[in-house]
Amino acid sequence: MRVPLSWLREYVDLPATETGRDVQAKLISAGLEVETVEQLGADVKGPLVVGQVLTIEELEGFKKPIRFCTVDVGQANGTGEPQEIVCGARNFAVGDKVVVVLPGATLPGGFSISARKTYGKVSHGMICSTDELGMGDDGTHGIIVLPPETEVGKDAIELLELVDEVLDIAVTANRGDCLSIRGVARETAIAYGLPLRDPALIDVPAPNAYGYPVQVADPFGCDRFTARTVTGLRPEARSPIWLQRRLQKVGMRPISLAVDVTNYVMMELGQPLHAYDRRLVQGTIGVRRAQEGEKLVTLDGVERKLHAEDLVITDERGPIGLAGVMGGANTEIADHTEDVENATTDVVIEAAHFNAVSIARTARRHKLLSEASRRFERGVDPQAAAAAAQRTVDLLVLLAGGTAEAGVTEVIAPSAPHTITVPADHPDKVAGVAYGRETVVRRLQEVGCDVYGQDELIVTVPSWRPDLTDPNDLAEEVIRLEGYENLPSTLPRPPAGRGLTGRQRLHRRIGRALAGAGYVEAPNYPFVGEQVFDQLGLAAEDPARRVVKLVNPLSDEEPALRTTLLPGLLGALRRNDGRGSHDLALFETGLVFHPREERRAAVHLPVDRRPTDEEIAALNAALPEQPRHAAVVLAGAREQAGWWGKGRPADWADAIEAARTIAREAGAELVVRKGQYGPWHPGRCAELIVVADGAERVVGHAGELHPRVLKALGLPERTCAMELNLDALEEAGDGVPMAPGISTFPVATQDVALVVDKPVPAAEVEAALRAGAGELLESIRLFDVYENAEQLGEGRKSLAYALRFRAPDRTLTVDEASAARDAAVALAGERTGAVLRG
Repeated sequence: MRVPLSWLREYVDLPATETGRDVQAKLISAGLEVETVEQLGADVKGPLVVGQVLTIEELEGFKKPIRFCTVDVGQANGTGEPQEIVCGARNFAVGDKVVVVLPGATLPGGFSISARKTYGKVSHGMICSTDELGMGDDGTHGIIVLPPETEVGKDAIELLELVDEVLDIAVTANRGDCLSIRGVARETAIAYGLPLRDPALIDVPAPNAYGYPVQVADPFGCDRFTARTVTGLRPEARSPIWLQRRLQKVGMRPISLAVDVTNYVMMELGQPLHAYDRRLVQGTIGVRRAQEGEKLVTLDGVERKLHAEDLVITDERGPIGLAGVMGGANTEIADHTEDVENATTDVVIEAAHFNAVSIARTARRHKLLSEASRRFERGVDPQAAAAAAQRTVDLLVLLAGGTAEAGVTEVIAPSAPHTITVPADHPDKVAGVAYGRETVVRRLQEVGCDVYGQDELIVTVPSWRPDLTDPNDLAEEVIRLEGYENLPSTLPRPPAGRGLTGRQRLHRRIGRALAGAGYVEAPNYPFVGEQVFDQLGLAAEDPARRVVKLVNPLSDEEPALRTTLLPGLLGALRRNDGRGSHDLALFETGLVFHPREERRAAVHLPVDRRPTDEEIAALNAALPEQPRHAAVVLAGAREQAGWWGKGRPADWADAIEAARTIAREAGAELVVRKGQYGPWHPGRCAELIVVADGAERVVGHAGELHPRVLKALGLPERTCAMELNLDALEEAGDGVPMAPGISTFPVATQDVALVVDKPVPAAEVEAALRAGAGELLESIRLFDVYENAEQLGEGRKSLAYALRFRAPDRTLTVDEASAARDAAVALAGERTGAVLRG
């Protein structure tokens, strides 16, 4: 919410010496997040004046239209002679009043103006547009044309209100009242201890039977609807400069007088309004739920298919507006600048109060977030509707010469004010500060509450604060107005000597190890859309398809919590590849979420004491299972080419090696076998297994992704990935990383080449060799795979291994090393049918 300081001063008599920075500090202390204070016109220096165009000469021979103008600027140039100016704009004519900046002036951005020769003429200044003056968009994208009655030679800096300070406030979702000048003025008045001139306190005529007919069929969705009619608006009437400038300062674009007035009142009072062209409304205005399949063309020109839960404004033809979100094009106010004869002269003004949840859902359903929906879904003061309608009527009568009809329509669903019973010392207990009853009552009255009672207070909440629903909300009001900075600071004292948990230490070791292996960490949001499981090729019965859905997701396209880290990581890889980074190695460690078989309702934990162990256990039992996973993705080159060599692309073996790196940090023995699962290529997928309590457990998969998955997700060719369950890996490991042993005795190396059938996995042969070699075996490495039908036989392959033997207490003899090798080969032959090559 952008709040001009000049507008704020209309309702609060701030000291003349107070700057925007001073108001910012006060509001921040009161709990409003004022992000910035923008200094408008701080670097603007005159002369900047009003001029009248006397002549226009079209210059020929240039690539674009250029005009040489003479402009009367009165005595502003010191001579009274017409000012000669070259201009390329086309939206003004002889006789128009324009804004002229003369030599010696400075425009926003430090742009100095001087006389200079251009297009064969000397230009003594500029005729200005809104962009050049830093005023924002006025919809014309051209020169500012002022009203005919504007005085020539008048100071345009003052006329256009170029110098001001604007507070930019990040309004939280519960403070819809601060999405208006009225709401921020109330907070400012409280912060300074000054009276507030409430712009909503105006005389409003009582409803009668002569107003425009309105029928509300859904009082839950719309509990208040006020309609007023103004006739005889001058078609040529324009929004005055002060009104346009205020809209521009709050970030809105002036459109036409009737629309500008409704926007102005919305920003002033926080009540969204809508003006209908009375000629285009047929019959009674109604409020109801849409019929499934109904269509409406909104003001943005988009035809929208309505949902049965959408609240709509109707006439005899059907929907004419999406209630609380956006009006319909079939009753749009006509702009006089386009068609004077058909310009709107009679308007029906709507000021209504709609259900916040209904408006929020409609806006998200249609992906149509407007200033009106933004306010309704955060809470609008229902009591302000009549005052907002009256304020709109008054401005239209004043600025457009209209006539307010005597009829006043007001449809109201009966409701009672919200009351809260709270102990007078409740804020003291929450804050740990002795405020006392008088302070509590005074602060609650300042925010608009009616307070009765002594030790137990009965508080009636003001209509503009729907966020105050329970005693803790009232306590928060007292605490924030007394100043968060005045709360005592008590730092917790953690017990000494605990440090990080084993799980945290493992998490850090894995991150360091993967980073050392060349991977870059890429954390992602834990939200997914269920369509990603189809893109990953998961089977219909795959447990990963069972997701936990959020009631209020950040995005309707990703309403579920992830069951795998791959969607986020692959999305990061795709984005980086699309931005020109083709050699990628990314990793992430994080939680995934699986729903429990038995669904339980979460308990509300107390806030006045520490929850018991049983209460915490009950809460945890209602939460989804949240194991920690680790995943990597690779694409492009794994080793760069250069003078040192050709380099090589990333492949499935790198993904498997990343899994082994993680397993080493966890102190677990990882078994790698051929596998087949989901997004991986069936011929290039490894199954990652650990042995825990004597039983094998699959903890993940690694390898190259299937081409169908690459195409569905828009990924580079030969992209590889790995994902495993860190918690399961930690359970299987010993939890203590072991430093490598360094022996003083020499190593004995024995190479063996074994011939096996092609389907036999190398991992099985390696496991047999390791088991047969015994304790003397230090390491084993596969260094060659050879296939030749003529030498080895059809369907056979040769696997060459380097075996390193070492004893901890002596130098091995050749016979000892050879015996260990022969035992290893014998067991490999027994288990896999391997025979020595040659």
